[in-house]
Amino acid sequence: MRLNRTRLFVAISSVALLIVLIIQVNWIIRTARIKEEIFNEKANMVISKTAEALSADTTTCIQMEQCVGENEKRKTDSLFTSYMDYYDLRINYSFDVQKPGPKEGGNEKHSSGSVYSKRLEEEATKNGLELNLFLPEKRQFIIEEMGPMFITSVVLILVVLIMFWRTIILLMREKKIAEHTNEFLNNMTHEFKTPLTNIALAGKMIVKEPTIRQEDKIKHYSGIILEENEKLRLQVEQVLSMTALERGEIPLRKAELDFHDLIKDSLKYISIQIENKHGHLAMDLSAEHFVIMGDKTHLTNAMCNLIDNAIKYSNEKPELSVKTFNRNNYLIIVISDQGIGIEKEYHKKVFDKFFRVPTGDVHDVKGFGLGLAYVKKIVEMHNGSIELQSEKGKGTTFTIALPHV
Repeated sequence: MRLNRTRLFVAISSVALLIVLIIQVNWIIRTARIKEEIFNEKANMVISKTAEALSADTTTCIQMEQCVGENEKRKTDSLFTSYMDYYDLRINYSFDVQKPGPKEGGNEKHSSGSVYSKRLEEEATKNGLELNLFLPEKRQFIIEEMGPMFITSVVLILVVLIMFWRTIILLMREKKIAEHTNEFLNNMTHEFKTPLTNIALAGKMIVKEPTIRQEDKIKHYSGIILEENEKLRLQVEQVLSMTALERGEIPLRKAELDFHDLIKDSLKYISIQIENKHGHLAMDLSAEHFVIMGDKTHLTNAMCNLIDNAIKYSNEKPELSVKTFNRNNYLIIVISDQGIGIEKEYHKKVFDKFFRVPTGDVHDVKGFGLGLAYVKKIVEMHNGSIELQSEKGKGTTFTIALPHV
């Protein structure tokens, strides 16, 4: 329902904005037409007034019929200049005087919309001379007159577009955060429920069963309480550590670190899980330069996280490999498994905080969706990078690059 509402909001907003844009563009086009009509009226007035002034001068008209000389041209040009200034048409122009008949080829270069013609009065000329005014910069003049209005309209349209899409992006981002938060709360509830239930049951067994006298049973129930309590502590610490890292509240204590030893130490804590599942781990630590400047605690946690994920998302018998090599000035660590893999559409999202690959309502794999976000943050704080290669049903490979000493 919420998704439908969001899509409906986006659709209605887009249609409304599109209508506004159409109205705005239509208004600009209409304004341009009105400007052109006004321009044409002014140009026609200029050539009409000039033709009237020339027709009133019979001597000049007779001379024009014989030959248009320099004096006639200067007088005509003076009239055009005067009337162009009077009607506020301050653009370049040209003119000619022709006898009735086919137009000369030289005038074909002028657009028909920028040519204005007027015949001199027949009382003044026997052959009815025609006066032509050419305004080749007509379109440019209209655009310049509309400049402020046009620029303002374009800027306003762009501002509206940017603000609209910015709002949509923020809306989608907030929606995604809300979804991740809800998923995180559901996962947290699920993760906390089991240890809390086990602690409560163990406590009730100790308190309510008066027959418990054997020391081994008391130790057994106490061990359950301590173990489940430790799980809760680690889960809370994982959430708090990620938040603290993002705020920069946990400084890294960097020192020269043998990364091969770090890998071996990380595998000590996890190898028992592989053995219990009858899996296999292959190691190929062939990097020649494996000493880096780093924080041992956080890098160990990052490695344990990646290897633990490889085990969690593997089949019944996990097949894992860890190898190292050098590329340029970097130590490359590659962790691969032959597990269930990750669909391509989720490759970029797996490093987002609280994100977990959708599995419906199945909760076979525990976690808050913080592990890979934590790993990426730690790697980046060590000036490194992490890449993911995975294919559904064929396994996953994480490649980490860290600058070596």
